Amino acid sequence: MDDRPAAPRPSAPTPVAYPELGRILAVSSGKGGVGKSTVAANLAVALARAGFSVGLMDADVYGPNIPRMFGVFDRPAVLAGRIQPLQAYGVRFMSLGLLVERDAPAIWRGPIIMKVVQQFLRDVEWGQLDYFIVDLPPGTGDAQLSLVQATQVAGAVIVTTPQEVAVGDALRGAKMFERVGVPVFGIVENMSGFVDPDTGRRFDFFGSGGGGRLAEELGVPLLGSIPLQPGLAELADAGRPVLDAEPESPAALALRAVSEELRRKTAGRSMALPILRG
Repeated sequence: MDDRPAAPRPSAPTPVAYPELGRILAVSSGKGGVGKSTVAANLAVALARAGFSVGLMDADVYGPNIPRMFGVFDRPAVLAGRIQPLQAYGVRFMSLGLLVERDAPAIWRGPIIMKVVQQFLRDVEWGQLDYFIVDLPPGTGDAQLSLVQATQVAGAVIVTTPQEVAVGDALRGAKMFERVGVPVFGIVENMSGFVDPDTGRRFDFFGSGGGGRLAEELGVPLLGSIPLQPGLAELADAGRPVLDAEPESPAALALRAVSEELRRKTAGRSMALPILRG
């Protein structure tokens, strides 16, 4: 039996204000594979196209996909001790995927994740932003807690698909944000259905109505439903956000509407420190 005392757990950092980052919006999901990073990237592009200064932090340490979404993989420069974010489609972004090898196994423990989040907040030369979007890993793990402990988060957006297994996981994620005092601005239902442009017939490949039911249970708005659209996966793999490649397509119009709703929700909103509840 090992009688050595257990190593002390690192204490939670005191939340720090980063007024230069503007409104900090967390984009999260209960499970992987629901298109969270696609939503985060396109929301950032939509806000940039609306004339705002936007930063996007890829905090999904287990699957950092934002470089692929933007088609940019250059290693960021360091000037005077400050990491220089990369830029694409009018959005400044930083990702762990730019700093580690693509095939490197993602074995990250809580203290390391906390340091990565803090470094991306503190040591990246973001400049003066209006919106700072954080693409979080799926679930309710260390990255989510590290973000809300480290700084002031204006609110969270929860991405789900219509089927109940995704909705149940998303509910747990939303409750986590409520527990730590971060308001949930609303739900985005991705892959909500496909309408055949030739016949007008709708196909609900992943069920229907799950996002609306989740929003109703949480008492928050359904910010938008993003339809399935042929070619979306190919655009993402090619580093072309649909807001840029097909700006008048149904998915792009739905994503732009979500960004406009978020602008309304954050207009004039106070930036009180999150309250960590036991």
